[in-house]
Amino acid sequence: MNIKDLSAGLSFEGKVSGRRQTYYIFSSPKAYFVFSFSRAKPKAGYFNMVTKEAHTYVRKLTRGRQGVTSQDVNKRARKRKLIGSALEALNVLYVMVALGEAKIDHRHTGIQLFFNVSE
Repeated sequence: MNIKDLSAGLSFEGKVSGRRQTYYIFSSPKAYFVFSFSRAKPKAGYFNMVTKEAHTYVRKLTRGRQGVTSQDVNKRARKRKLIGSALEALNVLYVMVALGEAKIDHRHTGIQLFFNVSE
């Protein structure tokens, strides 16, 4: 994995407000990056990488479904190389929201996020 290749030509796709945090989505030719700031350290943050292949896979897996959770995606995923945990699935869902392919369903309360995926 070459960081120069992955980060070349990053472009801002959008921001997504989760339950407790805001995520900033950037794309490169090979991957998406989900950035967030640390709540404890004002000048620090985190990022997660989502491959374009993982995005395409989850998009096909969830197309047109309502009330999708990251745990649902993690359980349905057969390609563990692409989606290995519920956190990876959640990051893909955040990317889909930033791209306008899904919306967070705010009717649900509690800690778990539900997503409605467009056709």
